[in-house]
Amino acid sequence: MELLVRTWNVFHGNAQPPRRTGYLRQMIALVAADGPDVVCLQEVPVWALPRLDDWSGLRRFDAITRPPLWPGPFSKWVTRVHQGFFRSGLSGQANAILVAPRHTATDLGHERISEHGRERRLVHAIRIAGTAGVVVANLHVTNDHARPAVPRAEAAHAARFAEGAATPGDAIVLAGDFNVADPQLGEYSAPGDGIDHVLVRGAATDSVVSWPRERRVQNGVVLSDHPVVEARLRIGAA
Repeated sequence: MELLVRTWNVFHGNAQPPRRTGYLRQMIALVAADGPDVVCLQEVPVWALPRLDDWSGLRRFDAITRPPLWPGPFSKWVTRVHQGFFRSGLSGQANAILVAPRHTATDLGHERISEHGRERRLVHAIRIAGTAGVVVANLHVTNDHARPAVPRAEAAHAARFAEGAATPGDAIVLAGDFNVADPQLGEYSAPGDGIDHVLVRGAATDSVVSWPRERRVQNGVVLSDHPVVEARLRIGAA
């Protein structure tokens, strides 16, 4: 089984630099346009979760990391007054995994990976069935550049969760915003440049690519402050 897996921190639908206008729908359409197998998203406003299926043509699985301050329609309306200013403080924040409908996927749940007292960070996983199965875990770890041991510990926690949810013989994919250049997960494939990664264990990785900036520019607007990172995998061929 071959899979194209992508990850993107969508920055609450903001441009880079942030503007009054939000671009989340355009982002989802862009990242899903060519029919990827799996897309992992971070920093999704909670109001947008029910819309992701229609916008992408993919099946949504989600985990809310921060509930909205006010009910969805109202928080969406206030946030749209100035998308770059209000962000997740009002509309909440979630992670989402989008899966192509040609795959049979099961939600494996989520778990907190950040210490109590810090912002709530989660790992969330799904399993795609096949001759050889694959567990895809989506994570967004704490940003602590002064102490890189913090994001690395959260990434290791996420790996343990995914491994514990897997069936023997499953490949495992860890995808998301790791907030550290090298998560130091020795059994997984090597990270690329930047802090957004698709790391793989138990499958062959044909390529890992970080989209160039121009690929996420629409009408002169740079979508998000993070690139899309994608990996092409061959499951059953470690």
